[in-house]
Amino acid sequence: MESVQFYPAGDCGVVAQFGETIDEAVNRRIARFAGNIEQARIKGVTELVPTFCTLFISYDPRLTGYQKLVKSLHRLLPHEDQAAAGRKIIHPIPVCYGGKLGEDLPHVARHAGLTEQEVIDLHSGRDYLIYMLGFLPGFSYLGGMDERLFTPRLETPRVRIPAGSVGIGGEQTGVYPLDSPGGWQLIGRTPLRPYDPDRDPAILYRAGDYIRFLPVSPEAYRDIAAQVAAGTYVHQTIEEG
Repeated sequence: MESVQFYPAGDCGVVAQFGETIDEAVNRRIARFAGNIEQARIKGVTELVPTFCTLFISYDPRLTGYQKLVKSLHRLLPHEDQAAAGRKIIHPIPVCYGGKLGEDLPHVARHAGLTEQEVIDLHSGRDYLIYMLGFLPGFSYLGGMDERLFTPRLETPRVRIPAGSVGIGGEQTGVYPLDSPGGWQLIGRTPLRPYDPDRDPAILYRAGDYIRFLPVSPEAYRDIAAQVAAGTYVHQTIEEG
């Protein structure tokens, strides 16, 4: 197993480098390592930020030092069998594909040489690992999309993409958690709010979890949106493994 390198990040951070490639096995090690740190409750650690290949550990230098912290972190690195084990937490995300909610679905289908329904079936037919969160609060970088759906970004990005829009950008797919500019091809929209500052937790999912897109009708979309607005919708996760 490739060794993990630790580097200082300013006077209050440590970067644990697990590799240099985007790989699901590497990301699982990062997620397990973060879980080990959370369980250990190391004095002075204030935040953990996982990325594709690294874990950033923020700490309070008044409570611990770099060398002392790295020594503790070494003891918490996951063994190979531990990294491969663990629960798979899946977040079902209802999506209404096509139409006004997914205006680029026809283009994605043409680019792939598929029907629109085939695109929907492929996109919703697998679970996507959340490698990391970034760009916007709750914006998930997902891995595992079928290669047939790879579609270049728009040449001219849109000024405003509505929150909840599900898009494809190159080799990736994801959900826009807030209204924002963006250049991804929009194929659908979810009525859920990946990010809600008035909710606890504010972000619906975490890095290391999985997303499963569930196609729903326009009527079901409107019904779920009404429940979300009224605060009565219950988001239920699925655990496997």
